[in-house]
Amino acid sequence: MHIGFDNDKYTAMQSERIRQRIDAFGGKLYMEFGGKLFDDYHASRVLPGFLPDSKVRMLLNLKDQAELVIAINADDIEKSKVRGDLGITYDADVLRLIDAFRGIGLYVGSVVMTRWNDQHNAVLFKQRLENLGVRVFRHFSIEGYPYDVEQIVSDNGFGRNEYVETSRPLVVVTAPGPGSGKMAVCLSQLYKEHQQGVQAGYAKFETFPIWNLPLNHPVNIAYEAATADLDDVNMIDPFHLEAYGETTVNYNRDVEIFPVLKAVFERIYGASPYKSPTDMGVNMAGNCIIDDEVCREAAHQEIIRRYFAARCLLVEGHTEQSEVDKLKMIYQKAGLNPEMRPVIAAARQRAEETEAPALALELPDGTIVTGKTSSLLGPSAALLLNALKKLAGINKKIRLISPTVISPLRSLKCDYLGNHNPRLHSDEVLVALSICAATNETAALAMQQLPLLAGCEAHSTVILPQVDSNIFRRLKVNVTCDAKYQSHKLYHK
Repeated sequence: MHIGFDNDKYTAMQSERIRQRIDAFGGKLYMEFGGKLFDDYHASRVLPGFLPDSKVRMLLNLKDQAELVIAINADDIEKSKVRGDLGITYDADVLRLIDAFRGIGLYVGSVVMTRWNDQHNAVLFKQRLENLGVRVFRHFSIEGYPYDVEQIVSDNGFGRNEYVETSRPLVVVTAPGPGSGKMAVCLSQLYKEHQQGVQAGYAKFETFPIWNLPLNHPVNIAYEAATADLDDVNMIDPFHLEAYGETTVNYNRDVEIFPVLKAVFERIYGASPYKSPTDMGVNMAGNCIIDDEVCREAAHQEIIRRYFAARCLLVEGHTEQSEVDKLKMIYQKAGLNPEMRPVIAAARQRAEETEAPALALELPDGTIVTGKTSSLLGPSAALLLNALKKLAGINKKIRLISPTVISPLRSLKCDYLGNHNPRLHSDEVLVALSICAATNETAALAMQQLPLLAGCEAHSTVILPQVDSNIFRRLKVNVTCDAKYQSHKLYHK
């Protein structure tokens, strides 16, 4: 696994840039954090070396100055909206985030529920948070938002919102996902602070697109692929070009909303501190890329993964054809093809040879191993055992799991739990391997290789069962699948 990004440099530079922005506004800054704050796996995939919790590590350098406010859209609570990468609802993720932030010493000041309209589930969640000792504030929908500036910056607009009481110079506004109203929370607070005679500033922290990379750099194109469902499009920031004669990259939503933001600033303060959307940002990621070719290749792989994932989601009924079409366009624009992902050809060849579903996985040294379907193991389980043997230097003919362990496991599945498929899934084979590792040194050696699978690329010739998909996600293996099921049944678990 090659490194293309200097994470330590990023942490130091980003912390310093935020301190400078706090000082520029006289000691009070509301900073909107876009993307995932605690577990940014997209960034870690396209910028190899970027740690998923890099943003949090950076905030830990500022923890005595920083306070977190979590925004959640009340409509998302009412609809039980689910965070796709974790499979949990947005309200549950708010609780998870609070625990995670507190667990590393960051101060969570409050939760803001946006677009509040006394939604039933939102009311219940508000009560639950307050019973847990979490302060909750309500922000209401504003007629004409975001374009009717006169209405927004008035007693009937931001004036209706509850003032979020904060105590530290840096207020980080984050959320479980997009559409939560982070920007509106920041702007509402600027209005409220100004009414109380406090001069506060606003800044935006978006990792992507990276403003000082070319528009069609693969890392920026990968951002378009990641946000295909949001209709985000990268574009040159016309305001920055006009103001400074400098070409920078932003995205359509920020460019479209900037005239409104500028008008809001002017209405609150009499003048805007920013001449362009790029001016608002504090992202230093582009300055910390140390191997451009490594990041380009990683971004290409991410685009391919996103395209294959969307095709599977369409078959599963979880997305629309328009999203697949957009990703196909991005995929083609980047000049990609399946041959650029070697595990695809390897898995398909193995499936053709065995006339059954198969998987392939590329190990850190470039070696590709495969797993086939057998009477004993599903292809995911077989792949994991073959990969662990290869990593540990164990002869592939050696049996890692004793039949005395496998037999009762299969009996439990079929005789007691009513499962009609006797083949072991990946979770079951790992449990069996761990049992054998207690008395078998070879099995123990194989178990010790599991961390080396993180970051490996894999491909399945069929859509994986959820249980196998979850195991690969927890092992941090990047898996793509061909967009078809193993069987022609209508119901798939």
